[in-house]
Amino acid sequence: MNAPHLPKVAGIDSSLPAPTQTADPVTPPAAVPDPGPDPGPGVQDRLAEWVSDLTTLHELTERLIRTDTLDGALHELLRAGAALVGAQRGLVALEPSDGLGPVTTVGLGLGHADLGQIETIPRGSASAGHLLDGLPEPDGERRADISHPDIASEADLDPRHREVAARLGFAASYAVPLDTSSGAEGSGAEESGAVTPPGPAMPSPGPGAETAAGSVATAGPAAAGDASGPGPGRPGTAPAPEGAPGAVMAVGADRPAGRLGAAAWLYDEPAEPGERQRHLIGLYCRYAAAHLARLLELRRAHAAVATVREELLPTRLPRVPGVRLAVRHHPAPYGGGDWYDALPLPDGALGISVSGVTGTGPSAVVAMGRLRASLRAYAVMEGEDPVAVLSDLELLLRLTEPARSATALFAYCEPGPRRVVLAGAGHCPPLITGDRRTEFVETTLSAPLGMLSCWEAPSVELEPGCGETLLFYSDGLLHRTGEPMDRAFARLQAAAASAPKAVRHDVDALLDHVLRTVLPGGVDTGDGTEDLVLLAVRFD
Repeated sequence: MNAPHLPKVAGIDSSLPAPTQTADPVTPPAAVPDPGPDPGPGVQDRLAEWVSDLTTLHELTERLIRTDTLDGALHELLRAGAALVGAQRGLVALEPSDGLGPVTTVGLGLGHADLGQIETIPRGSASAGHLLDGLPEPDGERRADISHPDIASEADLDPRHREVAARLGFAASYAVPLDTSSGAEGSGAEESGAVTPPGPAMPSPGPGAETAAGSVATAGPAAAGDASGPGPGRPGTAPAPEGAPGAVMAVGADRPAGRLGAAAWLYDEPAEPGERQRHLIGLYCRYAAAHLARLLELRRAHAAVATVREELLPTRLPRVPGVRLAVRHHPAPYGGGDWYDALPLPDGALGISVSGVTGTGPSAVVAMGRLRASLRAYAVMEGEDPVAVLSDLELLLRLTEPARSATALFAYCEPGPRRVVLAGAGHCPPLITGDRRTEFVETTLSAPLGMLSCWEAPSVELEPGCGETLLFYSDGLLHRTGEPMDRAFARLQAAAASAPKAVRHDVDALLDHVLRTVLPGGVDTGDGTEDLVLLAVRFD
């Protein structure tokens, strides 16, 4: 039996609840947030300018930090500065105030002759020279930058300055110092490092503007209560946002402090950068000065190591009757421990040594100097017995340098009878080459010095023919080929064998031929972390 149907009625029965899936939720009216004062289009424009400035500085400083040489950084500084101030040409004069150098001038769009003419301008009148000397203005204050907006119309300018400007075709110039001093007046930027283009004060932006600009809004020029705003030479009050270029411009105490140089940009027409351009170039130059200081410190360290290494190697090869000597030495960038020596011995004999200490850097260079001096002393005392010379050197190495090892090869040469006695300790075998043969000298295989508790190996004796040449070399020559050692040995032998007859009579030409053939891409190709030594002894 079916249930009775309910009577049909028109309309909706209000007593029945509405389905939950179709019921409209009843919510109380939400409170409308107070948007605050309308920041206005001017504030939005300023925020857009700050974002643009941060982006520009970020891109330019990223390009600068990728440079790993001093010259590359100087050229990048000129290119970026020209883009910021709207110039086409420029120059940077590097002259550290500590007097340790280097002193150089790099130009953008200027040749060597142009730079030479600019250097004839009296130093007190030239923009860069004025900043380098730190000369005060007539009012007694020192300028953060120097601008000559119209060189031809400046009556009190040095005539030579106007003459050079007319000859080179520039009508205006703008110069800023490169200074690593904290809060230096020559920085042209606020001490806070924030990207705060100077201008009138602005009201505090509302929540909507802060959301649109993010944290960049904190880099505004001044607080709402500051009616003046940060003008030229006046520090800003807002802190730099984390990660902004201006926030990483501090220079460590171990960097070269003080004024490093000055940069100047040249305009083809009368012109002058605006306040916003001055502010940006000031911030950029502060960062560039810190980067240049790091590169300058690195360059000085490399120069000091290179000077010590050159002083520890022979300043010239000796002249011994019956033989002719030549050498090619290309040290590694970070200082290796390979060395060579040619020492006149009693009775007209000659001692030849090629050796290498493990490791790189200043410590390896110092160890190289100690071992080379010791080997010279042992060679004078008992040079006729190369095994005894290397045995004494091995004992010294174990006692004074227990953590190091070294490869070595010592040859005792008698030019008159053309007799050579040599011994090797883990070093590459020499190559003898002439018109009739080009072959490696079969030295006894032995471990490097310092690897065994007691080193000992027999010596090898050979008699070079008239006109034959002995080639001594380091393993850096083989490693720079980029090939396995067996193929590198074969390439070296083929290079010496292919030398023309005219080249064989000149030891310098022979070495150049071997290097060009073994390393067709130049000595800096392949593994450049090891020293390259190639020494030739030709018997007449």
